[in-house]
Amino acid sequence: METIQVVLDAELLQATDGAAKRARVNRSSLIREALREYLRSLHAREMEALDRRGYRRRADTGRTAAIWEGVASWPE
Repeated sequence: METIQVVLDAELLQATDGAAKRARVNRSSLIREALREYLRSLHAREMEALDRRGYRRRADTGRTAAIWEGVASWPE
């Protein structure tokens, strides 16, 4: 692992320390996990944006939805 320096304002540092204490982990562990979660979320948003752009380029005329409606099995 690499050591880095991060500057936090007093309020964010206090909230971070409180969250780490509640989670029973140290500050570095909490920040690593928070960053991992943020990066996963960012990746998901990027993939969703790519999907939206792709669907805009190839707009469904309603035919695809009609096909699926014809084979869908709806609960009683």
